[in-house]
Amino acid sequence: MKKSLLLFAFIAGTLHVTAQNTCDNALAVTEGIYTVEEIAGTEIATPYCIPDGNPTLAEWYSYTSDEDLSVTISTDLPQNALRDTRVFVYSGSCGDRACVAADDDISGANYLSIVSFNAQAGETYLIAFDNRWESNGFDFEVSSQTIITQPIQFVFQNIETTGSTMGVVDMNGDFLDDVVSVTGNSININYQQIGGGFQFITFGNPPVAHTPSWSMAAGDIDRNGYNDLLYGGGSGVSFMLANDDGFGYTEMTSNEYVFSQRSNFIDINNDGHLDAFVCHDVAPNVYYINDGNNNFIFNQGGLGDTPDGGNYGSIWVDYDSDGDQDLFIAKCRGGNSDANINQLHINNGDGTYTEIGLEVNLADNVQTWSSAWGDFDNDGDMDVFVGASSFFNGGHKLMINDGTNNFIDQTAGSGFDSFNATSIENVAHDFNNDGFIDLHGAGNVIMMNNGDLTFTQVPVDPSNGPVGDLNNDGFLDIANGQTLYMNAGNDNNYIKINTIGAESNINGIGARIMVYTPNLGQQMRDVRSGDSFWFMSSINAHFGIGTETQIDSVVIIWPSGIVDVYENPEINTTLVSNEGESEISVGVSDTFLPELAIFPNPVRNQLIFEAPVDISGSLIRIFDVAGKKVIEGRLNQNQIDVSGFTPGAYVLKLDLNGKSLQRKFVKL
Repeated sequence: MKKSLLLFAFIAGTLHVTAQNTCDNALAVTEGIYTVEEIAGTEIATPYCIPDGNPTLAEWYSYTSDEDLSVTISTDLPQNALRDTRVFVYSGSCGDRACVAADDDISGANYLSIVSFNAQAGETYLIAFDNRWESNGFDFEVSSQTIITQPIQFVFQNIETTGSTMGVVDMNGDFLDDVVSVTGNSININYQQIGGGFQFITFGNPPVAHTPSWSMAAGDIDRNGYNDLLYGGGSGVSFMLANDDGFGYTEMTSNEYVFSQRSNFIDINNDGHLDAFVCHDVAPNVYYINDGNNNFIFNQGGLGDTPDGGNYGSIWVDYDSDGDQDLFIAKCRGGNSDANINQLHINNGDGTYTEIGLEVNLADNVQTWSSAWGDFDNDGDMDVFVGASSFFNGGHKLMINDGTNNFIDQTAGSGFDSFNATSIENVAHDFNNDGFIDLHGAGNVIMMNNGDLTFTQVPVDPSNGPVGDLNNDGFLDIANGQTLYMNAGNDNNYIKINTIGAESNINGIGARIMVYTPNLGQQMRDVRSGDSFWFMSSINAHFGIGTETQIDSVVIIWPSGIVDVYENPEINTTLVSNEGESEISVGVSDTFLPELAIFPNPVRNQLIFEAPVDISGSLIRIFDVAGKKVIEGRLNQNQIDVSGFTPGAYVLKLDLNGKSLQRKFVKL
């Protein structure tokens, strides 16, 4: 519950200034608005939580709470227009301070500052504003919010298996997640049973050229209803194709040398057939294009061409919400060479990709093996957590999409700035079904998302492993070796969604799924094969919806461009979606004037039309997914303002020269 108490002018004045000129005389503050008449204190704020410049003055405050709270310090207030502030937050004592959080022009508008941190009950935190930029006065606000985190517990369950557990994924087409491990030439599967429990079967094979010593991915590459496996080995790549009855596998091996790291199945050329992508540790990345006849054409270059490699953790994500899949590569090589600079390759929509990591503030040289992508703040765009595998080149980074597909560093105050455990594995899932994506990777800890871009460390039993629902109860479990860590769950609700592609690849990999509920608003997921570094987690999409008792709609944007909409689906169950078969399904285009384009799509504000003929003045009508007409009028200047529309899918109908055409679009 948000607390707010305005404190008026009696806290300002001479005593207000002199009482805070040193750390020892820091002025105690609670929730409210305070005035700094000028920065005049002679004790500077050290250590520098943000390295830059040589300030000479500072003003000091302290904050103590009697309960655990998420606290925000902000100068981003209307009365501070044209001010330039910098703020540090410390724990400890005046003689032994440690950085907790800081902000300088990152979070606030213009040059103002906003910083958030989790305050522990009874601990005093020191707050300092310095004169790095100016000494003029300003106001700042202190606010706090109760940290609400559902408890999460896991129960041990042992299973019969051998080898390393590398996958939690449906292997027999029943949409129930199974447990997959590999021992030498054998594939070992614990098939989840409809009534609970597992059936263990081992499939022996002749010697396999390349075992999954570095990674494994799963997907149905031949569209026979059974998922196949991709083995990323230390010297090459092997494909294990499931037979048409699902009981047995046939090896298909690439002869090229590949020092494999993360591997993925993804439809790179969007022809409806899954292709394979493999990170190369010592050379440019490789990918295999599926010709639709179970032949894979080897390619190298164009998707990460650093000559000496360093490519570790690839993840495919529609980062800019334009309907096609982009590629982020977490790189790890040490030092400051190009082999250690993370890359984002944007899909140009014509079969080519452009590396834009530096442009969008993601070209970091963090020592990392993997990243985790998700909409952590449920604002309709994809964010990313770049997890440190060591602190050689810096620590964890929480990078938040600012709504224009540029990324802002929100690590300070998030909880990750004080989280020192490291890992090569990082995954983003909602483990407590509260509607906010959590992060699991380093140590026996899940960083639970508080819903305000702060995360709380919650100790759990399981360490790293593939993630999926292993007892079909709607809560995500974790496998590790012969032990399953079964999520004990809580009272929160959920929905799971299985995608079956028709024009798109049969798994629906690359589809964007959005779930709308009355209070939580919008959540979204991308269907993907291969996240984290080593493991293969479930392809099934999972959404926690907290205490919501209904879902307004589920919208699925398929790789083909087809949009399916399901209104008021049942909660606490699984929705199976066949591409193009929902009651409300919008196709890609019409036979009349197929050249008409609308963009951007999905859209936030202005929907723009582009056509080979003059369409200005045409009658235009827009309908929501329920068939209700939202607007009707004449097209002016070939664009429409949809900023006031409720997020969701819409159908646009345009009448031109006695003919009518329609297009679909999605409002974010």
